[in-house]
Amino acid sequence: MQILKLLLLGLLLSLFSPAQGADLILPDLTGKDRALSEFRGKWVLINFWATWCPPCIEEMPELERFHAAHKDKDAMVVGVNMEDIELAELKEFVESMFISYPVLLAPSDGTTVLGRISALPTSLLISPQGELIERRIGSVTEEMIEQMIERHSNDLKQVKNSNN
Repeated sequence: MQILKLLLLGLLLSLFSPAQGADLILPDLTGKDRALSEFRGKWVLINFWATWCPPCIEEMPELERFHAAHKDKDAMVVGVNMEDIELAELKEFVESMFISYPVLLAPSDGTTVLGRISALPTSLLISPQGELIERRIGSVTEEMIEQMIERHSNDLKQVKNSNN
């Protein structure tokens, strides 16, 4: 049963992984292109949001707490704004929410190399190896993010050990 569970996990991970060589590249608030590959070696929670989305705004303090606690160690948050908004207005909003994690700008049609984002907020958990591990539609908390990482860290260790 354990082997079947590990095989199923491996299959699911391969289905959710972005195409080999595909990288999410989006501009930040200064106009500089940022790539997801810059953050390899850490868990990355990519959070898609908009200023008009109440659940997005409600989860921002949780995302900020998680980012502050982990950014210098093992994980970080990257926010992706999914709306057509004046840059000055967006910068003012980000400052008013005390967001210190990187904020990138995405096309408002919701299409990314990691798949279409059809609802907000949506969060994607990316492994330290750059693989898409989990997609969650709806708000997340600091505790939920830590539990997702812990669960997937254990699963990845099991898959790695079964391959050795």
